Amino acid sequence: MIHYYPFYEKQYLGRDYSFISIRLVMAIFCFLAYYWTENKDKNGDLLLLVGCGILAVSVLMLFLLHYRTIVNNKAVLIDGLWTTRLVKIDLNSIVKVEKGEYSKYFLNNPVYNLHRNGSIKFYAGGKDAIRLTDRDGLIYVIGTQRPVELYQAIMEEMKK
Repeated sequence: MIHYYPFYEKQYLGRDYSFISIRLVMAIFCFLAYYWTENKDKNGDLLLLVGCGILAVSVLMLFLLHYRTIVNNKAVLIDGLWTTRLVKIDLNSIVKVEKGEYSKYFLNNPVYNLHRNGSIKFYAGGKDAIRLTDRDGLIYVIGTQRPVELYQAIMEEMKK
């Protein structure tokens, strides 16, 4: 069913390389501290358990879907995790579409439907984003791994 949409993308929660690196460094630190611990009875076992826990959570987060973006029928549909609501952006009310960076910062937290300073943000990972501005001046910032394809799909749907 994916190939029927002009654009379909899934964003996963644990696939951002910067946060993967941070989790791996923390796990390696725990394993090295376990190796150097002289009294491996209590403290060493705790360090080994925490290091294995960090690795297990990292692997689970690789498969945890944060949101999916669908462009179809003159609308952008953004559907998140289990309890999140479907966000539908009508392309008839969009006056400006632009490609660009999501943020100037190196580390960005994943967000879904974050309302802040006149913009609504959706982000899971990467550095690219599409900004949609509607008639009321509200800006939708949609983080994506494939900005060129999303931009082209939105522009084609707006022409229909």
